[in-house]
Amino acid sequence: MRVLFQNNLPLAEFVLRIILNKDDLVLTKEETQYDLKRLAGARSLCLDVKAVDDEDTNFDIEIQKASSGARPHRARYHSSAIDVDSLDEGQDFEELPDSFVIFVTEEDIYGENQPIYTIDRVNTTTGKLFDDGEHILYVNGAYEGDSDIGKLMHDFRCSDADDMNYDILADRTRYLKEDPKGVREMCAILEEMRNETEHNVRIRIAKQLLLGGKLSYEEIAESTQLTISE
Repeated sequence: MRVLFQNNLPLAEFVLRIILNKDDLVLTKEETQYDLKRLAGARSLCLDVKAVDDEDTNFDIEIQKASSGARPHRARYHSSAIDVDSLDEGQDFEELPDSFVIFVTEEDIYGENQPIYTIDRVNTTTGKLFDDGEHILYVNGAYEGDSDIGKLMHDFRCSDADDMNYDILADRTRYLKEDPKGVREMCAILEEMRNETEHNVRIRIAKQLLLGGKLSYEEIAESTQLTISE
């Protein structure tokens, strides 16, 4: 692969080139913690990394520590939400871009010791691919080996920059752990995660209180420090 390991690549582009084995992939858009627009009342969805390449293909990269976070129905929801986000009013359905929902899981959730499990729709009558442009990938974070994906998964598991295979990941690790600016950035990320967890707990408590049917919206909002709309 000629350009795969150039250190000046955006991190998401570098990772996608390895996972998809496509060394000419070029991203035109990349955003972390991307909040998908959705229908009113629908469940919210925030993508770890949302990216678009120069062929208008959509990518969603999700890092999942727990296998429960990568269940089939969640993958289906992510894929459908990306579709809704990708097609504007008046566009033809044929203009819907291809999409890849990629879950990088800590464990080998399918237990077959494969680096990547690719999920595509199939016409079960004819045995041919449905070819709707939707792709779901499960990347085995426990995979070991000398291949590019094996080295990448090693680096994902590794906390010591000096033991990493790829400079781009090692440099990012050193920045977040050793550079004062990077340390502040990491602390801000951890604080955001903590606040998000606390908010989710308040949401769960509010749901339980609503099901109890004894408190008004105003009382529940005051008790949980949520807004009325939430």
